[in-house]
Amino acid sequence: MILIAMGVSGAGKSRIGEMLAERLQCSFTDGDAFHSAANKEKMHHGIPLTDEDRWPWLRTIRAAIEEKQRAGETAVFTCSSLKRAYRDILRNGDGDVWFVYLKGSMETLRERLKTRTGHFFDPSLLQSQLDTLEEPGADEAVEVSIDLEPEQIVESVLAQLKARGAS
Repeated sequence: MILIAMGVSGAGKSRIGEMLAERLQCSFTDGDAFHSAANKEKMHHGIPLTDEDRWPWLRTIRAAIEEKQRAGETAVFTCSSLKRAYRDILRNGDGDVWFVYLKGSMETLRERLKTRTGHFFDPSLLQSQLDTLEEPGADEAVEVSIDLEPEQIVESVLAQLKARGAS
């Protein structure tokens, strides 16, 4: 099973992804690690990424997913996965790839980004991410509110995945 914690910047993808990986006793990989230097530079300067910027990044994450699958490993990744087309690349028709949509209000997300340090993402890009976001339906992802405590989010995710037959 491959889990991908998704959502806009500030949703808590890394924190929840790490906690899920710990609970599942598997590896955790932050999708930001696959961004090119050029992508990071653009985001650092408040320039939104285009689809053309994202395609190679998404294909690289997909290759890492396939590597874990070939090894028979469970793994947790993070990736904003803002559009269905992006999720389609990451999923590539695999029934064992599950998205976890961390959903939050603009106010909550803005507040979180104000207090975040040491990240290349310019908080001014939040609106462009929200504009790009195509919220996944129940057919694509389990959804959890980021207003819950992190442990509650993890519990909810695991319960929803179990109810859907994920193993």
